[in-house]
This record gives sequence, C-alpha cells and structure tokens, in this order.
Amino acid sequence: MLYWAGLIFLGLAAGILSGLIGIGGGIIIVPALVLWFGMSQQLAQGTTLALLLPPIGILAVITYYRQGMVDFKVAGLIILGFVIGGMLGAKIATGLTSPVLERIFGGVLLLISLKMLFLK
Repeated sequence: MLYWAGLIFLGLAAGILSGLIGIGGGIIIVPALVLWFGMSQQLAQGTTLALLLPPIGILAVITYYRQGMVDFKVAGLIILGFVIGGMLGAKIATGLTSPVLERIFGGVLLLISLKMLFLK
C-alpha cells in the first residue's frame, strides 16, 4: 500500500513541478524510480516514457493556452523531431548497461543545471 501511495505522490509532485516550471516529468520521475523504487535505469526510462502516451498534461496546456502562452506550431515541429529522436535514443539506451546509462543521464542533468545556474 505504501508503495502505491509513494508512486501516486511521485506523480503528483512531478505534475506540480511540470505545470509550475515546465520541466519534463522525467527529470523528477526517472531518478525517483531508480533511487527510491529500485528500478533499473532502462525500466525507469521506459516507464516514464509510457507516461507520455496519454495526454496527462492537457489541463496544464489548457491553462497556459488560455493565457496566450502556447505556440502549437513550435510544439508540432518539436514533436516531429521528438518521435524520430525518441526511437533512435531508445534503441541506443536499451543496448547500454544500466550504470553507463545512469552516468549519461546524470551528466546531462549536471550540464543543464550548471548552465541554468551560471550562464545567461
């Protein structure tokens, strides 16, 4: 029961942060699934990608759209590249060991963090 409650809380926290500051749920969900729920990096990434299938962010999008803060043309173009890139990235990731993939994931998060903290 505590496991299920933890997963629901994780989804709630990721949803709030996603709506609040626009981060992808994967930045919160993937590390939490690995560190707190004991999943391998590949299982955590695959599970998080499964979250993208239903329109879970639709209410947040509607809220931003009503404020004039959504560019669907830009989103559509990114989706086009994302579909192809997601397939290629998944093929690469499933061929790597979990420790290697964790280091790549952590390195990307570190670079993004450093850029956001110290560069304009």
